[in-house]
Amino acid sequence: MKRNMLTRAGIVSSLHANIGMSKQESAMVVNAVFESISDALVDGNRVKISGFGNFDLRDKGERPGRNPRTGESIPISVRRVVTFSAGQKLRQLVEAGAGPD
Repeated sequence: MKRNMLTRAGIVSSLHANIGMSKQESAMVVNAVFESISDALVDGNRVKISGFGNFDLRDKGERPGRNPRTGESIPISVRRVVTFSAGQKLRQLVEAGAGPD
């Protein structure tokens, strides 16, 4: 079951085709949106996009891990991760479009 993938270039092409912006303008808009999201997360802020979802930061504590090659026990260090929670509208759209490929 092969799935298609949406890329940054695909988003730029979609803006170009659907809105009529030049490819250069489309790329600038896409880059600005991603940069704004990234900057907010780096600053420790939550990002909420109505009708789409939320990007949150979560701190994960140190935990034990295992090297799969050697079986050796190793500690996994404390880290901060980005999580995404789909909004209700996005969940409904995905559910309505779900089905076997």
